[in-house]
Amino acid sequence: MRIARPHAFVGREGSPYVVIEKVKGANRLHAVDPVAAGLGIEPGGTLADTRARVPELAAFDHAPHDDHTWLERLADGCARYTPWVMLDAPDGLVLDVTGCVHLFGGESALAADAVARFERLGVVVSHAFASNPDAARALARYRPSGASEGEAVRRLPVAALGLEDEATLALRRAGLKTVGDVVVRPLSAIAARFGEAAATQVRRIIGEADSPLAPRVVRPPLHVERRFAEPVARTEYALEILGALMTEAVERLEESHEGGRRFVARFFRTDGLVQRLAVETGRASRDVALVLRLFRERIDTLADPIDPGFGFDLIRFDVPVAERLDAAQLKLEGGAVAEAELAALIDRLSTRLGRGRVRRFAPRDRYLPEQAEFTLSAADPPTAGAWPVPEPGEPPLRPIHLFDPPQPIDHVLSEVPDGPPLRFRWRRTLHDVARAEGPERIAAPWWTPREAPTRDYYRVEDRRGRRLWIFRHGLFEDGKPAPNWYVHGVFA
Repeated sequence: MRIARPHAFVGREGSPYVVIEKVKGANRLHAVDPVAAGLGIEPGGTLADTRARVPELAAFDHAPHDDHTWLERLADGCARYTPWVMLDAPDGLVLDVTGCVHLFGGESALAADAVARFERLGVVVSHAFASNPDAARALARYRPSGASEGEAVRRLPVAALGLEDEATLALRRAGLKTVGDVVVRPLSAIAARFGEAAATQVRRIIGEADSPLAPRVVRPPLHVERRFAEPVARTEYALEILGALMTEAVERLEESHEGGRRFVARFFRTDGLVQRLAVETGRASRDVALVLRLFRERIDTLADPIDPGFGFDLIRFDVPVAERLDAAQLKLEGGAVAEAELAALIDRLSTRLGRGRVRRFAPRDRYLPEQAEFTLSAADPPTAGAWPVPEPGEPPLRPIHLFDPPQPIDHVLSEVPDGPPLRFRWRRTLHDVARAEGPERIAAPWWTPREAPTRDYYRVEDRRGRRLWIFRHGLFEDGKPAPNWYVHGVFA
């Protein structure tokens, strides 16, 4: 297990600095650097009082979001040791290295390599190995001495249990200063006084209860990687290696008759940082040239291009999403070729402009016309629904262009109240109806009130040849005002 504690700010060399946050209107110290700690400055004090003692103190605002982003980047770098990496916010990482330490020459060699990488990033690190995550967290934070893990855990202060402040203070007032003092007491008494969670935490830290470990990233079903004895310092050569990894992954996909839909490349730098790139395709694919071209497109759109720094010592290629892909017979009229070219175009546009910016329409099973379609990312797989197709020789049932909201019309003249209009005014222009077809009645959804008015739609064509889709909102009923009319769409 390993705990890393990042410090995101660096003051002038040799000068103390602190991180502050506003608490009840006052600037209080959230964290202090080692130089400030050596001067007796502790978190929790006010900035004004501290600067009265140390005028040269530098202060930075606490940015929790930036700290979390930095912790995420450190966790990405730790994926070189094990896929089981868990965030221990706000300043810790937990790694399950079971079955992995022999790849790095043992626990000491693994820890030395990780510490060296963190130190190159300016990160202050403390670490510990233990048989369970809770003990590793506590040992890394408090670092007691002991001949064995059990002895070291029992020498930990009660604050290492991670209980609420009130419970920790109550334990100290009861004379229980260390975890060992708590362990020798009956856990039933601890549970009765501080709750079942406190007793469970005591059992976890001494290894008598399981400690859940939820990794932040689930291992993809297919991944290949290449490690280098000498770091790769050229981005172009790194992309060539990525192409070779893709070829290896495609061979494995062919064996399972699958194709990838999402591809992720990670470039691990020697200083511990990770460059991560991801692309998607609209349909399952095993085309190495296509995927590599998408990665190049993705790199071209980056505001901050891939920086190898002192070089990459590990490149990993993952296929987290794969689908069934069997050989298909090409159509004689070239339809399959056209579909493949369209899919390739959508993939390139989505990679360059952003997945959410290239969209397409899809049908939805709704009676209300304005809800019968929606947009989704063009890279998403097609929905199960199909667009309504009119009978051969018949005009379309729905117009191409819909108004949102529908536009009102007035001065409606009808032969009978419930019949189609003979004349109406829309946009200050009178329209004489030459032909009309309908009505098509669309009721309100069942979950709306029963008195909700229905819509009677008509397809009409005026004497100038303009075809409109209009509807009457409601019915003619005694004692109620006449219903209103609207233009909802225009046919081509």
